[in-house]
Order: sequence, then structure tokens, then C-alpha cells
Amino acid sequence: MLSVEEACQGFAAVGSEPRMGVLLAIVQSGPEGLTFGEVGERTGIPASTLSHHLRFLAAAQLIVQERRGRETINRPDFDRLEMLSGFILATCCAAMPDRADTAEELKS
Repeated sequence: MLSVEEACQGFAAVGSEPRMGVLLAIVQSGPEGLTFGEVGERTGIPASTLSHHLRFLAAAQLIVQERRGRETINRPDFDRLEMLSGFILATCCAAMPDRADTAEELKS
């Protein structure tokens, strides 16, 4: 389970349209990930700006960067993304004991 601070960092990382586009391109690539150049090609974001967005996503631990020779492979951290996406729903109905089963219904 993520802390509130970690969740805020993750949501902030995807809180801009360009960063969301970068993250979606990386997620769509699957576990293989994309090189820096491939992310740029798919998103049309200039290299100087792309570097900033990738650093932001990596700091939030939404992507994992692996240096391979001269290239950096950017891979989605699916476990972290799943935790982030479930963060808010995990607290569903916590203050309503008679509705606690609602959280389970939302997961289905």
C-alpha cells in the first residue's frame, strides 16, 4: 500500500498532459519498454523536455530506467502503477461500516 505522500507524488507525475502521454506510450510498449528516442518518436516531445518528463516519472517510481550501453530503456513499473490506480478505491467506504462490501463490488 502506498503512503499518502507516495500517492501524491505519483498523481503529480501524471498530472500533466505531456507526462501522461509519455507514460501511456511506455505502458503501451509493455514490459520491453522504450528507448529515449522511441519515446520521443511516439510522443513528438523534444529531447530537452522529454528528459524532464522521464525524470519526473522515474522519481515517482512509475517507470524504471535501465542503462544499456549508450541507451536508456524506460519500462513501466506495473506493480507501482497498479498500487497508484487502486489507492483511492482502497479507502472506499471505510467510514461506512454497513457499506464496506462496496469496495469489493468496485473491484469486480
